Amino acid sequence: MDQKTHEPVQLDPEATETAAPLTCARCGTAADGTPPTWTCSVENGTRRYFCDACARANIRSIEGRLDSSWW
Repeated sequence: MDQKTHEPVQLDPEATETAAPLTCARCGTAADGTPPTWTCSVENGTRRYFCDACARANIRSIEGRLDSSWW
């Protein structure tokens, strides 16, 4: 069975430098770059980021795949 392999993605440095800083969708904390400890969730087709504090406080709801509007 032939399967296509995924090609590595190369980011455009100019596109990443001009991007708006990330903000937590729950508390509004701003971050420089993309912190590895933040959580990313896709809700209704929209990518939402949550800081470590908000992710820790709501980890059960996140693991249960509840939309953030529920917590």
